[in-house]
Amino acid sequence: MIDVTKMNDSVLTLNCELIETVEETPDTVITLTTGKKIIVKESRQEVKNLVKSYKKEIYHIS
Repeated sequence: MIDVTKMNDSVLTLNCELIETVEETPDTVITLTTGKKIIVKESRQEVKNLVKSYKKEIYHIS
């Protein structure tokens, strides 16, 4: 799970296993496998780094 910030400054904890795509258009839009789209303040690269950190923590990858 990763924490992202919605445009109204509320923090959302997101199951990153459901992320299908992350686009910057210029806002960052996360599309989930369910078809739901979430616009967040983090950049595409920040979302990518959050997911990588989460996976490293879960799988203890160095």
